[in-house]
Amino acid sequence: MKRIVIDCDPGIDDALALMLAAKSPELEIVGVTTVSGNLLADRCAANARRALELIEADPIRVAAGAMKPLVRAFPRDPFSHGQDGLANLNLPEPKLPADPAFGPDLIVELARTYAGELVLVATGPLTNLALALIREPALPKLISQLIVLGGAFGFHPVASTRATGDNPVSEWNIYVDPEAADAVFNAGFNLFAIGLDVAARDELELRSEHYHQLNTRKTQAGWFLLGILAFVQNQSFRPYSALIDSLAVAAVIDPSLFVTQQVKVAVETISPVTRGQTIVDRREHFRWEHLPVITAAVDVDAVRFVDLLVTTITKTN
Repeated sequence: MKRIVIDCDPGIDDALALMLAAKSPELEIVGVTTVSGNLLADRCAANARRALELIEADPIRVAAGAMKPLVRAFPRDPFSHGQDGLANLNLPEPKLPADPAFGPDLIVELARTYAGELVLVATGPLTNLALALIREPALPKLISQLIVLGGAFGFHPVASTRATGDNPVSEWNIYVDPEAADAVFNAGFNLFAIGLDVAARDELELRSEHYHQLNTRKTQAGWFLLGILAFVQNQSFRPYSALIDSLAVAAVIDPSLFVTQQVKVAVETISPVTRGQTIVDRREHFRWEHLPVITAAVDVDAVRFVDLLVTTITKTN
């Protein structure tokens, strides 16, 4: 069993990712931290607890983190997650209180407790991780792997045609706090990034047999998935919008789902036209040797991923 911490910003896609992780027998969630991204961090912490309590997950520490990016003002998410942030599905208020720890402090605490074995899954902006690095510069050595849902690396046309930041080239999680992303990418983590190249593919959709499975097994997580799919479709968004963050959890469960490549990456922090862009140096000559090398997703077995997602969230035990 793999121990994981999830740093997230629920949001419908993050909430589904939490449910996938909580229902996966391969994983143990030892903590959840929230960051301002889709919503402000305190609202995200409440939504994380709502999602986990909906599926009657064992109690998990959920701590709110940074309320704003490191440097810039907090931008407004152009994608609506509903008035409640969870597709207007009216999930009950959480019964358990949030953990009193500050999110970045909880990340450091758990990294020290499970030194060398913890996987950190980040499905929102990277502000909490950057602050955790300030508190514990050795964090990359304490974490076995960091999986980031973020960026756009140019492996597929959707990386640019479906950019989600407030400019033509940026992905939302990196765009919200590019200074934090720059610090995290350069910190020396064993970092695997899943960008829009993979996460915005049309292949990431449910087939008829999946809807049959969801409608016949009738789990709370399955009800939630059906609800958020209907929500995004009513807004004329593609189905992948509801599934995107679950890719990061699936990467822990089954890394063989992904084709990967090592790339040299810079994060743009200055230009208003390209702020938050993840720039890959692919030149044959005069390459910038100072850039960090990360592993990025090139492709995903979409059929196997969706099968894994639906099968896991419809489990009744």
